[in-house]
Amino acid sequence: MTGVIFDIKEGAIHDGPGLRQTVFLKGCPLHCSWCHNPEGLSPRVELMISPNGCTRCGSCVKACPKGERLFDFGKPADCDACGLCVGTCPQRIRRLAGEAVTAEALAARLAPNAAYYASTGGGVTFSGGEPLLQAAFVLETLRLLGPDMHKAVETSGYGPEADFAQFMTAFDLVMLDLKSMDDDIHRHFTGVSNERIITNAKRLCAGQTPFIIRIPVIPGVNDTEAHYRAVAELVANAPALLRVELLPYHLTAGAKYAMLRRPYAPGFDPDRAIRVNLDIFAHYGIRSCVL
Repeated sequence: MTGVIFDIKEGAIHDGPGLRQTVFLKGCPLHCSWCHNPEGLSPRVELMISPNGCTRCGSCVKACPKGERLFDFGKPADCDACGLCVGTCPQRIRRLAGEAVTAEALAARLAPNAAYYASTGGGVTFSGGEPLLQAAFVLETLRLLGPDMHKAVETSGYGPEADFAQFMTAFDLVMLDLKSMDDDIHRHFTGVSNERIITNAKRLCAGQTPFIIRIPVIPGVNDTEAHYRAVAELVANAPALLRVELLPYHLTAGAKYAMLRRPYAPGFDPDRAIRVNLDIFAHYGIRSCVL
């Protein structure tokens, strides 16, 4: 069983209880206009090049099997991300985003530090990208890690109901993003309907798996009383809900797009002040906080 990841973050503090190892899986069915991990959108391995620091030495050109001109902040349209140019760059401004790895190899990388993370009350978290897009790979990795490691997942909830149900059984904690309860807004800013997400959210609310609702707060998009109230009404009285967490948008979100030679066009005013209202959740008896 093989999957594609693009990072493993050690010592993460906002991805579940305690200190954690966070595995970032590559590929996402949503294309949120504010995404701060654009290298996680495509399921394929990609070449990333910093727009600063190139001295035009030509080392990358010599290394490229296609003989392409890879400096001057460019790459051939048919680049297959072989990575041969990465090691030749004296400025180290090139890297590959993405790594194919077997479930056995990933579990072997995570297991040696498991006792340390457990001592902090932590464990391992699977994030993305979207873990549901590689559900079989994730579930196999969890099986290999065994029952003693605390396991959490951060997900958009956009995936088959059967896979989401298996996640609820396999994980000790589910962190579900609710980006917009309005389907038209959700389609406009993420590219997909929220229908499947709401269906899985209702399953989570009716179940016994501990969960956290996360709202990425985007100025002028979902920082409204209507959105906060709709989320509160959905999750109120859910027996396993721990809290609602609000994650304010930050201006560094677009920094990586240039490295992938993609435009960053969020479609909203990133400089606009964000409106946060925790009183709505308190009214419904729901714990909430801003991260």
